[in-house]
Amino acid sequence: MAHYLIGLDFGSESARGVLIDVGTGQQVAERICAYKHGIITQSLPDGTSLPPAFFLQDPHDYLQAARDILTTLGEGRIVDGIGIGFTASSPLPARSDGEPLSQFYPSEPHAYVKLWKHNAQIYADRINAQPSPYFQNFGGRVSGEWLLAKAAQIADEAPSVWAETERFIEAGDWLVWQLTGQEARGLGFAAYKAQFSSETGYPEDVVPGLVPRLSRPLAVGSRAGSLTQYWRGMTGIEGDASVAVAVIDSHVMLAAVGAVSQGCFVGALGTSAAYLYLSDAYKPLPPGIEGFAFNGSMRNIWCYEAGQPSFGDTLAWFVRTFPRGADMASSFKRYNEDAASLGPAAGRMVALDWLGGNRVPFADGNLSGLLAGLSRQTTAAEIYQALMESLCFGARMVFDLFPQGGLQPERVLMASGLVRTNPLLIQIMTDVFDRPIEVPEIANITAVGAAIHGAVASGVVVDYVEGAARFGARNLMRFEPRRTSSDIYQSVYAVYRDLAGQQDIHSVMHSLKDLPAV
Repeated sequence: MAHYLIGLDFGSESARGVLIDVGTGQQVAERICAYKHGIITQSLPDGTSLPPAFFLQDPHDYLQAARDILTTLGEGRIVDGIGIGFTASSPLPARSDGEPLSQFYPSEPHAYVKLWKHNAQIYADRINAQPSPYFQNFGGRVSGEWLLAKAAQIADEAPSVWAETERFIEAGDWLVWQLTGQEARGLGFAAYKAQFSSETGYPEDVVPGLVPRLSRPLAVGSRAGSLTQYWRGMTGIEGDASVAVAVIDSHVMLAAVGAVSQGCFVGALGTSAAYLYLSDAYKPLPPGIEGFAFNGSMRNIWCYEAGQPSFGDTLAWFVRTFPRGADMASSFKRYNEDAASLGPAAGRMVALDWLGGNRVPFADGNLSGLLAGLSRQTTAAEIYQALMESLCFGARMVFDLFPQGGLQPERVLMASGLVRTNPLLIQIMTDVFDRPIEVPEIANITAVGAAIHGAVASGVVVDYVEGAARFGARNLMRFEPRRTSSDIYQSVYAVYRDLAGQQDIHSVMHSLKDLPAV
């Protein structure tokens, strides 16, 4: 009788699941389920208006999506392992039994999940003003997107909610808790988003009462438990159904692309972008890089992390705001066709890709986007091209920090659904990097990566190397730099770096952020 794995990928707008046949290693089914309430930005489900810049979610949407996907894919099947990738940092306050506080306080914004897009930068700034040895693996600072800043925001702005919070937990860890009945946190979430250290634990005295609301995490690939009888009854899943600890979505796909060894530099390009470098040996954190951890992304290996908070979101904003077709797909098609006919930096413009702030190297959520070089001759396609180029320049700036810190990338891989819809973007990135970029040819890459974590946790495979070989990408598409384009882009990249490093520009952006709301 056939045995299966299920991988779950919980993104910003929806969850995706994939069913993999253990015997053949092939994907045999997939399922997508949109969240009922989506991203909550204007008002809560009960109609309560939200303050500006809130990005929340209802945790019950995750349960509905999990039930839909697990039932569709797993009903009547023997499932050996289940893995979960989840956006981060997306924490929620809960009681000690796992019940989310939003269930009891539906009109209180701070009782809901704070999605990764929710940036509590002012609280990160306050934390960073008090240097702490806990942050030495994270460049001495924390981000407004991370768990510590979001906990500080709740404690300050909603002390009554914080007083009732018995567990403050990443949504991915919370979902594992619901599926297994066991609170089992993943080391990746704890290390990269809550600055946990295996030697010193969580940061003390950063947010009052935070540490007792957390729990010690488990290494990546650990078995959290089996699917509960309640969930088996709802979904019809049979077999052991071991559930792995959850993993950050941008990290979970490493095995699916074959990035399981020293020297791999991997970009996970989605609405935001994360860049990961794998190292067998410990080396100090390169200046500007966000953080690193051991056993948080791949077993027995160090993983260094950096990223851009706005990537696909940037292009989607432009196409949505300045449409050229009946829908987003047709508008993207028109813009990409026009941009493909242009030479590098055709509009003689350069943009700063900070529409969602900057993570690396400035760690400043109050920075904003910039477009320099506009004229009356500028076309819409040239602006679109400049935005694509800015994303690639931002990625190159991240990449350059690794060799400067003694970490030499041997392979560069980019994992992205954008490759299918926008191969021009990857070609521009190849030209900007001036080195080959490999792209795995595999569908549902994040969900497949999650399934491999389930395979490791359940013992279907002995390690991630075997999991990558059996269930990961079979083929790689290779992009080569175009000599003439690459030469031009090196000059434009120098302009980008100069513009990005000007503190006067940073000050102007901060002043604009501080203008009173109308």
